[in-house]
Amino acid sequence: MRAIDEWRGRHRPMCVVLSGLAGAGKTELAFRIARNLRERHQDIEAVLYVDLDDLRVQGAVSATDVLGELLRALDVAPEWLKGSLRERQRQYSVKTDGRRLVVLVDNARYGSEVVPLLPASESAVVIVTSQARLFDLEAGAAVEVAVEPLGDADAMELLQRITEDPRLAAEPDTSIELVRLCSGLPGAVHAAGHLLRKHRRRSLPRLLSELATDLQEKGLPVVEKVWDAAYRDLSADAALLYRLLADFPGPSFTDEAVTALLGRGRDAADDALEELENASLLDLRTGRMRLPDLLRAHARRRARRDGGSEEATDGRRRIVEWYLRQAQRADTLAAGKRMRLAEPRPPIPGAPDVQFAGKGQALRWLESERHVLNGCVREAYAYGLDETAWALCEPLWTHYLDFPHYEDVVDAFTTGLAAAQRTGDVAAVARMRCQLARPYWEQGRFDEAGRELEAARNAAAALGTSEPNSKIKASVVEFRGMLHGARGEWRAAAADFETSREMHQAIPNEYGVMLLTYRLGQALAELRENDRAAALLRQAHDKARALQRERMTARTGVALAGVMRRLGEADQAHALYVAALESARERDSTYDQARILRSLAAAAEEAGDPAQAEQHRQMADALRDRSGGFA
Repeated sequence: MRAIDEWRGRHRPMCVVLSGLAGAGKTELAFRIARNLRERHQDIEAVLYVDLDDLRVQGAVSATDVLGELLRALDVAPEWLKGSLRERQRQYSVKTDGRRLVVLVDNARYGSEVVPLLPASESAVVIVTSQARLFDLEAGAAVEVAVEPLGDADAMELLQRITEDPRLAAEPDTSIELVRLCSGLPGAVHAAGHLLRKHRRRSLPRLLSELATDLQEKGLPVVEKVWDAAYRDLSADAALLYRLLADFPGPSFTDEAVTALLGRGRDAADDALEELENASLLDLRTGRMRLPDLLRAHARRRARRDGGSEEATDGRRRIVEWYLRQAQRADTLAAGKRMRLAEPRPPIPGAPDVQFAGKGQALRWLESERHVLNGCVREAYAYGLDETAWALCEPLWTHYLDFPHYEDVVDAFTTGLAAAQRTGDVAAVARMRCQLARPYWEQGRFDEAGRELEAARNAAAALGTSEPNSKIKASVVEFRGMLHGARGEWRAAAADFETSREMHQAIPNEYGVMLLTYRLGQALAELRENDRAAALLRQAHDKARALQRERMTARTGVALAGVMRRLGEADQAHALYVAALESARERDSTYDQARILRSLAAAAEEAGDPAQAEQHRQMADALRDRSGGFA
């Protein structure tokens, strides 16, 4: 603590690295340091926490996604988050500049994973945990602490504090042997303490003999003997849940997910969780429950030994199907009626649905569960549940449009595409390729996006002429036009949008016609064909309003207003902007509000009213700053 207090950063934050074996207590120590700092320094504004293992995709961490997590923790609204790594680094730098913050970075594997997360403030403190020293941490750590397993004396003191058990003092030699079985790992000491508290009448030699016999017979690492003993004391439901959690498709879980996994109703799940918590077989520190890596490995061994393949298969199928159902329900609330290929999943017996209060809560659920949903895609594909794997990608698409986690979505849709190919579902293959193309072009990976869309076109050519197939074909052409637009090729984009619009008219598909009329109008506006653009955007705006599509009504209105300004129709443009602004306020979209206010400011400048323009700009800046966005 003295090193932190005396830090003079030379324009960089204080960085403390806690390294040591898994289970040695690094995360607990990091939290204790953070709490101590907040108690001693009242000017610390916030403590941020991110677990890099939660964000790993096939072993790698996307700095873009991690910065997104930290920026949201700093009250940057999702709609204000920039898309690229460089833009998010700038946002993070501006948002942390000069601020007194504590940032906890858990489970780093390389220093290069930490460097982009360092705040732009010498007043900040960064606490990093890692299993190994981070030799590649740029500029090094100001303080490096090797967190070793507890010595016998410290482990004994911890055990005594946990249990306050007189048997420990009465039988010191046996107590030391019991402590040594824990290998100095605090989690194991806590589990041993639970056994002592639970078995007040059982002698220490008996407990020790039981654990030693298990070690000799089964040859597992000594620390697992304590967990084995705790596991044997669980009820049948709690033991089953523990085994099933070994392969849970995400790093953390909720009460509802546990209920679905166990499949025996909420009361049975609550009782089982209570047992696991009392047995120190769960980590509850970060809001969501989790099974630490060492315990997860132990649970997996117990599952192999006691559970059997049928138990694991049933649990796996139940949890991925439950998550698919919840994601479909959230998607319906968030996005309304739109093109979906997968059939809605029915209720899962013994697994109640999540109760969504409305669209906002549905979107927040998709964001909070995204790691598990992406894990479900991989899990379903790995075990041959291919239709479930690609079906999960449909609600993930809705989530992606509001929360663009690029590494996650590319991984999920690549897996979903492989699953669709394995099922031979050509429509799903075409759809997956289109949706995979978008995160590619949004990251500037135009060639990869182009290859996906060309393959999507070839797949769509094999489809029949049914209404769903016709929509897929029209969508492929639309996506190709969007890629042209992203490249600035607006003439080619307009041609594709016009073709797609005609295809939707032939189906007929009212919403598709409206959407492509809007896109064509946008393209023509970019080409400065203002009269034709205005006519098309007016059609799209009127149709969106007739279809009661609130967001599209606002989007078409803003696009039309921009063209009307060029045509000298300032009053019409102003009315459209005001209507769109009211819609954005009703939807609580600060990003849309700020964007419209800046358009109103530009219109006021054109009208010779600099005072009104400045007022609009100030309001836009206030919204931007309140939401953590940066120009």
